Amino acid sequence: MTTLPSPVSPLDDLAGALRGRLLRPGDAGYAELAAPWNVAFRDPGPVAVVEALDAADVAAAVRCATAHGLQVAVQATGHGATGTAPGTILVHTGRMTELAITDGLVRAGAGVRWTDVLAATPDGLAGLTGSAPGVGVVGYLTGGGHGPLVRTFGVASDQVTAFEVVTGDGAVRRATATDNPALFWGLRGGKGALGIVTAVEFALVGLPSLLAGCLWFDGAAAASVLHRWREWTATLPEQATSSVAVVRLPPEAGPLGGRVSVAVRYAWVGDPDAGRRALDEAGFPVPVLGGVGPLPYAQIGSVHADPVDPMPVHEVSTLLAALPAEAVDAVLAAAGPAAECPQIVVEIRQLGGAAARPGEASAVGHRDAAYCLSAIGIAAPPTRPHGRALLAAVAPWSTGGRLPNFAASADPAEVARAYDPMTLSRLSTLVATYDPHGVIAAAAPVRAAVMQDR
Repeated sequence: MTTLPSPVSPLDDLAGALRGRLLRPGDAGYAELAAPWNVAFRDPGPVAVVEALDAADVAAAVRCATAHGLQVAVQATGHGATGTAPGTILVHTGRMTELAITDGLVRAGAGVRWTDVLAATPDGLAGLTGSAPGVGVVGYLTGGGHGPLVRTFGVASDQVTAFEVVTGDGAVRRATATDNPALFWGLRGGKGALGIVTAVEFALVGLPSLLAGCLWFDGAAAASVLHRWREWTATLPEQATSSVAVVRLPPEAGPLGGRVSVAVRYAWVGDPDAGRRALDEAGFPVPVLGGVGPLPYAQIGSVHADPVDPMPVHEVSTLLAALPAEAVDAVLAAAGPAAECPQIVVEIRQLGGAAARPGEASAVGHRDAAYCLSAIGIAAPPTRPHGRALLAAVAPWSTGGRLPNFAASADPAEVARAYDPMTLSRLSTLVATYDPHGVIAAAAPVRAAVMQDR
C-alpha cells in the first residue's frame, strides 16, 4: 500500500524559508511574542508569529501572506498595538538589534529601543527620543516623534536620513530623499502604512547641556498650577519644552499613590541658569516632591516616568489650537480633584517652537497645533465614555487633529484625524502603489479612511 505524503501547509513553506523562528498557537514562545504591551488588545492572536532576524525573513512573510490571502502586522515592543485581525501573520522584529553610531549618524534595526540608543550615544549628542524611551525606535520615528525636547529640536522624524523597508509587494527597498523619495516622504509620519521598516538611519543633534525634571504638586493646587502653566508657556522660548498632567496613581505607588497629584514636566536645552530663571518666572507653589536640575540625557525618561510594565489601557488624544483659561477650566471640570475621573493621567503637552517649522516635506502634519491633550486610563467601562466627554469639553479649542503616536487606533476615522486631506490622499495613493494586494495590516485603515471621505 502506497503512503501519500502529507500536504505541506503555507506556514510550513514559510518556516523553511526563514532564518528566524515561525511560531504557531501552542508553540513555546508564541504567547510571549504575540502579546502586545497594551494587553487590552490581547485578542485570539495571529495565525503565526515570525521572529524575524533580517529583512529577508520579513520579505518571506509578506510573500507568503500575498500568496495565501493573509495580512501581515508588525511589532517590536507592542506599545502601538491596535489588535490583530483574523488571518494575520505577525512579524516580531525584537531580535533585529543592529545598532551602529558613526560620526553623529545612527543606524538602528527594527528591534532597537531608544534605551539602547541613549546608552550608546556619545556625550554632547542626542537622539530625539520620546517621553518613554522603552519604545522601539522605528515605530516612534514612523509616527513623527514629538518628544520632551520637541520645541527645541523639532519632530524626530525630520532627522531621519534613510529607511530600509519591506513593502507590500515583498520587495526590500531603501528610501531616502533621492532613492524612492515618495516612499521616504510617506514613511515619515505614515506609521507603518507603507511597509515594514527593518532599519532606520538618522542624525543625532548636538546637546550642550540639559536641565530637566518633574515638579509634583498636591491635587488641591491643580487649578493654580494649570492656570499658571497656561500663562507661563505662552511666553516660553524654544529652549524649553513642558507639559502638565493631572495624575491619579494607584494606592501602592509610593507617596503620591491613592491621591490626585499634578505634575509639571520641564526640559531646558542650553545655559542651566537661564533655564532656572525661566522656570522661576512661572510662580508655581512649592512642590511636594520632585525637582529640576542638570540631567544626563540618557536619563530623559525619568522626566515623565511613564510605566514600563505591560498593562491594559485606553487612550484618547486631540490637538488644541489654543489654550485659553476656559479650556483649562474645562479640563479641570473633567479631570480635576473634584471630578469623577477614571483616567490615570490627563496631560497637556506644549508644542510650537521648532515643532511648528515645516522641515523636509513628509507625511507629518498638524505642525501648527499649539498643544496636545491626551488621557490614558485603565481599559475599564467608565474610561471610554469619560475620554469622549473630555474631548467634547475641549472641542471649542480643538483642531480636530491628533498625532499618530498618541492614542493608537485602527479606526479609519481616528487614522484620518492624524492627517490633512491632501496628505491622507497621497498616503492612500502610495499604499495602492506599494501594497497592491492589501497585505500590510497598517495600510487597511488608510484605505478605508479615504473611502469614507468619498
